Amino acid sequence: MRNTSFVLAAALLSSVSTAWSQAAPPNFPDGPGKDVVVATCGGCHDINRLRAGYSPAGWNMIQHMMQNMAAPVAPEDWPVVISYLMKNFPERQRPPAAIVAGPAQASIKLWDVPTIGSRPHDPLATKDGAIWWSGQLSNKLGRVDPKTGTIREYTLKSPHSGPHGLVEDRDGNIWFTGNVGGFIGKLDPKTGITTEYAMPDPAAKDPHTLIFDHDGMLWFTVQQANMVGRLDPKSGEVKLVTSPTPKSRPYGMAVNSKNVVHFVEFGANKIATIDKNMAIKEYTLPDPGARPRRIAISPDDMIWYTDFPRGFLGRLDPATGKVTEWQSPSGPKSEPYGIVFTRGALWYNESFAKPNTIVRFDPKAETFQTWAIPGGGDIVRNMDVMPNGNPVTANSLANQVGMVEIK
Repeated sequence: MRNTSFVLAAALLSSVSTAWSQAAPPNFPDGPGKDVVVATCGGCHDINRLRAGYSPAGWNMIQHMMQNMAAPVAPEDWPVVISYLMKNFPERQRPPAAIVAGPAQASIKLWDVPTIGSRPHDPLATKDGAIWWSGQLSNKLGRVDPKTGTIREYTLKSPHSGPHGLVEDRDGNIWFTGNVGGFIGKLDPKTGITTEYAMPDPAAKDPHTLIFDHDGMLWFTVQQANMVGRLDPKSGEVKLVTSPTPKSRPYGMAVNSKNVVHFVEFGANKIATIDKNMAIKEYTLPDPGARPRRIAISPDDMIWYTDFPRGFLGRLDPATGKVTEWQSPSGPKSEPYGIVFTRGALWYNESFAKPNTIVRFDPKAETFQTWAIPGGGDIVRNMDVMPNGNPVTANSLANQVGMVEIK
């Protein structure tokens, strides 16, 4: 269990940029801690992932993440291991955040997640005005009341389930993808009891993002298995279908005003829809290097996406297939990620800019405005919208959740 948990955690922590690069010989610098690093990290995943590099604060947070997942490192070895990593794999050069002035007035409020190394992955704004998060490496879901600051964490039933995506049903239950455990879960906040729905196919690993359609059916992506699934909450029946494009990595999801479910394919330059018969239709983006990661739909049913590796905000008109793109303010290496549409604009995060930014894009004026996230932000992987229209975030490496208060 210990080794399996560490393998899965390592896979979760790997960055896309390093995963896509060619493997280099693991000729690591000599020094105290090298033997433990090579024996432990190299035994569970491609050791070159460490070359992604982090700040000292980032490496400290990753230590807590790995400890949460029972990494096989003796307690007395951690100080020398982290010192070795800090010295030899510092943070990579990051594009400076472009701070662009504009007409909107907003401030960013942040709350620390109680369990260190939780890696809060997805945020969720619920009907009662609370903000939830999935503690992917702490095996917990958390809730904060923005008015009082009261925080509660819920420990999930199965160890190392890897909670990832979050969504609320009409009765106030919190549904999540068990990314590591390979199931869909439902938490009753009143009782703290978790119900789990297993995948009918053992190959359906990595349940990722989930969303309810207007009829109350639950849809979800299964990234590494290249599948999309549907769960009927009334019967518990789960159906799966494979994406037409091999290794397309179905990722972010959204549903439009006509109840059509859309998803992006992070392993391909494609956006797709899936109908009630689970038939998939794909739209190919014009740039072969495009890799859409998250998706938002505006009231006019235009499809908006963040192109992570190219640093673009994109718009797809599904009626005509026309694609329009805008370079994100902090440039091609800014890695735009979580995105929502609210109050007449797109709001998203630049996850590799230093510091991370919250970006507002006015689709009518086609203008940008940006704010630096206090403390750096460090990777907002998804966003949601409060009932009052304020965007919410989960800041993974900073171990925080946040809210953008729009004046």
